[in-house]
Amino acid sequence: MTQRLADEIGDTLVFTEHEPVYTLGVRPGAEQHLLWDSDELSRRGIEVTETNRGGDITYHGPGQIVGYPIVSLRARQDLHAYLRLLEQVLINSLGALGLAAARQPGKTGIWLGNRKIAAIGVGVRRWVTFHGFALNVNNDLAAFAGIVPCGITDGAVTSLQAELGRDFDLAEVKTVLAAEFWVLLPRFFSGSKDPWAYADGRVPANGRLRAG
Repeated sequence: MTQRLADEIGDTLVFTEHEPVYTLGVRPGAEQHLLWDSDELSRRGIEVTETNRGGDITYHGPGQIVGYPIVSLRARQDLHAYLRLLEQVLINSLGALGLAAARQPGKTGIWLGNRKIAAIGVGVRRWVTFHGFALNVNNDLAAFAGIVPCGITDGAVTSLQAELGRDFDLAEVKTVLAAEFWVLLPRFFSGSKDPWAYADGRVPANGRLRAG
């Protein structure tokens, strides 16, 4: 991020997997949504850490892809549109992998009905983004029982593996995510109001959408 702030590098997308960890966002009361005590956390080998991203509490662990876009928004200082762009990247990617995902009004992340498959939480410093999204691929969903994920009590958490009944090659999924990100990012800076919209201005609720 420091390099992007200094314009030493261009916009960058970094992928990683984390060791088991619950991360707390800056939303007030996030810590109240941690359900397991210190003994249970120790037994399961899960750490707890505070972050400076937006949002509540979530889980990261092996088999989950965490994407960190480091992007300068100076040319278009619209964080809400940027969040919608990340949502569309995930919707498109899941469509390419066989799932028709969607937004849910009033909730963050990406959903299959009432099942959340991806979380989003970003931060911005001098209009350069950090943090990003987490897509559940092959990760152990049992760890989500230790929290109220993102403070949401009326939904479940799912993964590509759980929905489609097979393991996924993480490298393949990263390739799909990266392709969608770099196709749609220029739309953000194109001057159109909604970078995820169809040419006639309609905004899709789900399904795949490509720039063009």
